[in-house]
Amino acid sequence: MSGPFEAVKISDHVYWVGAIDWGIRDFHGYSTFRGSTYNAYLIVADDVILIDTVKAPFKDELLSRVASVTEPRNIKYIISNHSEMDHSGSLPRVIAEVEPEKVFASPNGVKALAAHFHMDREITAVKDGENLALGGVNLSFLETRMLHWPDSMVTYVAEDRLLFSQDGFGMHLATAERFADEIDECAIVEEGAKYYANILTPYSALVTKLIERVGSLGIRIDVLCPDHGPIWRKDPGKIIGLWSKWAEQAPTGKALVVYDTMWGSTEKMARAISEGLIDGGATALVMPLHSCHRSDVATELLEAGALLVGTPTINNSVFPTVADVIAYLKGLKFKNLIGAVFGSYGWSGEGHKLLNDELASMKVEIVADPMAVNYVPDGEALDRCRGLGLAVAKKLKEVVKGGS
Repeated sequence: MSGPFEAVKISDHVYWVGAIDWGIRDFHGYSTFRGSTYNAYLIVADDVILIDTVKAPFKDELLSRVASVTEPRNIKYIISNHSEMDHSGSLPRVIAEVEPEKVFASPNGVKALAAHFHMDREITAVKDGENLALGGVNLSFLETRMLHWPDSMVTYVAEDRLLFSQDGFGMHLATAERFADEIDECAIVEEGAKYYANILTPYSALVTKLIERVGSLGIRIDVLCPDHGPIWRKDPGKIIGLWSKWAEQAPTGKALVVYDTMWGSTEKMARAISEGLIDGGATALVMPLHSCHRSDVATELLEAGALLVGTPTINNSVFPTVADVIAYLKGLKFKNLIGAVFGSYGWSGEGHKLLNDELASMKVEIVADPMAVNYVPDGEALDRCRGLGLAVAKKLKEVVKGGS
């Protein structure tokens, strides 16, 4: 008896045997309000091969899906493409239950799995570019270091023209449907962009190189199987094309106005600035941090050209929510942005100065000196805020035109 969970057939030799996490709402720092999946795959040929496992609490769901196809102890080989715990968390228990003949990982994956689990089990390293005939199928391995961990690799099944891309080309999206062509395109693009923005942005140059390398090798991909989100059985070039576009980080006419406020003064400034941006021809998006999550800011910034950030001064420093989002964005290393800083203060006024330094350290091109207001902005101050928006919009037009 296999239990309540069924595998889903993907190709001649491959089944999806992963798990759906309907309830997860935070994934190491960004919001996942649509949940996620942990995709594991089963190759059934002359022998049975398991590609990745799942997060530890979902081990039984994985094995139940495997059992709907074959007895789990028939698994002869396990390939670990990525050692992060959402894909390897159940690996030690799966190994103990199915007792595979061999477990494969990249050289860095061997080290990472040893450091994670301290297993008394040999893991066999496969090299970048290595080809291996296992169980009647031909597998090729490509290391994808820092996409997004040092151990990351992908596995290609020549017979099915299918690529197991681990975290590459994935997204956090829990659905009853397994395939991208069954899901609303808007949700696919939205969650795909959010995933890229919040995880892959710092490694955009490596994304471009990987896509170019796969193209130069002449690898034909008919089916793309990531470790999160839907499987691409039709037009996998669509998500690859989106990743290629996002990796460019080309500036657009969109300007984000990100701020928080104590007594409403910084908010008044933000609204006036946004009016100037709109009047100047920019697409303004106002994101108050008391209602917008840091990961949503990162998502919107992926296809923007300007970042304007506002803070009141509190305890001689930047407001906590603003400091949080700046620290988060700084780590993501967005490029090709212009911006400006604004804020209100009572008696000391360090917040906007510190914030300006932070944007400069992020290599944001500062368009104007920080716009600072003592206590509550009057009509003249709000006119100056509107003027700041106009100035940024004008500069943004020049930047976008220059890049076109």
